[in-house]
Amino acid sequence: MRVLYLHGFASSPQSSKATFFAAKLAALGVPFEVPDLNVPDFSTLTVARMLQQCRETIERDADPVTVMGSSLGGFVAVHAALEHPARIRRVVLLAPALDFDGDRLSEVGDRSLDAWKSTDRLDVFHYGYGRMVPLHYGLYEDSKRYDALGANLTQPVQVFQGRRDTSVDPATVERWSAARPNVELHMLDDDHQLTASVGYIWGEMKRFLAL
Repeated sequence: MRVLYLHGFASSPQSSKATFFAAKLAALGVPFEVPDLNVPDFSTLTVARMLQQCRETIERDADPVTVMGSSLGGFVAVHAALEHPARIRRVVLLAPALDFDGDRLSEVGDRSLDAWKSTDRLDVFHYGYGRMVPLHYGLYEDSKRYDALGANLTQPVQVFQGRRDTSVDPATVERWSAARPNVELHMLDDDHQLTASVGYIWGEMKRFLAL
């Protein structure tokens, strides 16, 4: 088995959670891959492009895959699992942005949705780069093609969600999880980053993956 980790929006493979899980899994000899979802250019980011990166990674060899997704990476992980039900055996979601769409992105940028459309530019702070970066309107248009809220995965799914999350609605994650018998939900006293809970998450994930 290998683990594919999908980082969040305006993050990177060097994020604190990706680094933490990489070290833990390496100690157990479990292959861990974190594609850089920013490449070739964060400004041209789309869901379709991220899914293509997942597809290329999954199809690289025949090993079964566990996909982990954080925030927007969780949204992408859901759709990757839908696309590869035989190859992706288990799914772990960290504060998943299940209701992601471009409308919410304008809230973290510097202009309204109409202004974003007319200028094809939304300046957002990229935490991985530590600076403001422009984002094209194509992400908004492409996001409308995908519906994670209505997705019914066949794989076992483990979800970790902070009750104090202001980026992802905890109630939405709770409803989504409660409606699916294959989902194991952990509600945590934490915020969107889940930084205070990584030790607990690791322990539960080890059990879930039978490591």
